[in-house]
Amino acid sequence: MANPFEFIQEVRAEVSKVTWPTQKETVVTTIMVLILVVLAAIFFFAADQVLNVLVQLLIGSGQS
Repeated sequence: MANPFEFIQEVRAEVSKVTWPTQKETVVTTIMVLILVVLAAIFFFAADQVLNVLVQLLIGSGQS
């Protein structure tokens, strides 16, 4: 088992190999994620409303 000093040196070596995104890439990616979240929310809201109407029609027709 490596001592803590060697471990920290290895961690620093590995972190230096990481390609970090630029600020522009981070902002663009964040905006894209937010847009996709909004689109998914709209889709699931619409799907829920359609299914709600269908269930109400099925339930309503069985009570006559």
